[in-house]
Amino acid sequence: MFKKIIQYCLKFLSRRIIGKYQPEIIGITGSVGKTSAKLAVAAILSPDFQVRSSPKNYNTETGVPLTIINAKNPGRSVFGWLTVFIRGLLLIIKRDVKYPHVLILEMAADHPGDLDYLVKLAPPKVGIITAIGPAHLEFFNTVENVAAEKKKIITTLNSRDFAVLNNDNPLTVELKNKTKAQVITVGLNSEAALFASDIVLDKEKYSLNFKLNYQGSFVPVNLENILGRPAVYAVLFGAAVGLIYGLNLVAIAAHLKKYQSPAGRLKLLLGVKNTKIIDDTYNASPLSVKAALETLSHLNCQGRKFAVLGDMLELGALTKAAHAEIGEEVARLGIDYFIAVGECSRHAADAAKQYGMNEDRIYAFDDSLAAGKFIQDKIEAGDLLLVKGSQGIRMEKIVKEIMAEPARASELLIRQGEEWE
Repeated sequence: MFKKIIQYCLKFLSRRIIGKYQPEIIGITGSVGKTSAKLAVAAILSPDFQVRSSPKNYNTETGVPLTIINAKNPGRSVFGWLTVFIRGLLLIIKRDVKYPHVLILEMAADHPGDLDYLVKLAPPKVGIITAIGPAHLEFFNTVENVAAEKKKIITTLNSRDFAVLNNDNPLTVELKNKTKAQVITVGLNSEAALFASDIVLDKEKYSLNFKLNYQGSFVPVNLENILGRPAVYAVLFGAAVGLIYGLNLVAIAAHLKKYQSPAGRLKLLLGVKNTKIIDDTYNASPLSVKAALETLSHLNCQGRKFAVLGDMLELGALTKAAHAEIGEEVARLGIDYFIAVGECSRHAADAAKQYGMNEDRIYAFDDSLAAGKFIQDKIEAGDLLLVKGSQGIRMEKIVKEIMAEPARASELLIRQGEEWE
């Protein structure tokens, strides 16, 4: 009952705030890459426009209204929620001249109907679908049902609006005929309207260089301390929005110098014993794990490479097969050590062994704490570790165990607030 009352009040306030201030809304959904895309959009627009983007993982029926009101989630505090509601009412009663002209909102679809609720609450001018893949299948059953939910962010758009779609993701690009909006496709080849080419991942400096191409023109882009293809897609989504808002490629490339990977998303950290950690612990799905493993395999290191992978949750009937695919990928890429964390990841460990990985280099643990202590003893100077898993496995605990600066965990890692203790 308490949650329903909160949700009703947030909905009431948010609709009236949006009705009063009429901000242009950029809605971002997808099975992977929402937060990185959001940050790229914000980095590109913020120098020229008054913008606000959803903080942390504020992408639900609670988080989106809190972003609109510009308030933190007070959890179970009744006094805290009263403060939020008063803040919302003041925005309605008085005019805040500093209220943003553009809201950049992540919109999650963990259950059927989630996007119906969010797009009615905050109707987008620009709808972005980053990619569609197997995620939350415990509730959607099939990837096709996931696609049917995700497309709602663009089917509500009109002819003056814009849809930005990943041309490299079949389930996404086939939706371009399902919207009345103007469509901009992005990708890694010239079939997309806006595309990246000549992608070079500096294996030593861990930086990313590529060309951003649009309508016969291109600009070079250099991203320091940015790892992997997922970052390229984030930039493409951000650049597409920049073009929609009238920026040219040169301005977009200049604004991207401020772009940084968010915590827990292919974030490079220093580890103990002079090691390096690729912290990708925010969440995990088959698409994102394969992308992270590709990144690990492409980078050079002076020591050994570790894939530290936790369970991918909410995959329903695909759980065993999906984890087995990941184990096969670890073996195929020639990763030196595989640390599997969680019950489901044992399927991945078994598959890695089946596909030829040395059994002596595969270890399985029930939880992240036990795995973290083992890894700290196992690693040596020069090693490179990828740490990734679904939120429920709490793989960030492993990163905290082996990072060089644990005192900065609240700054560098995800899920470090009191509510996660």
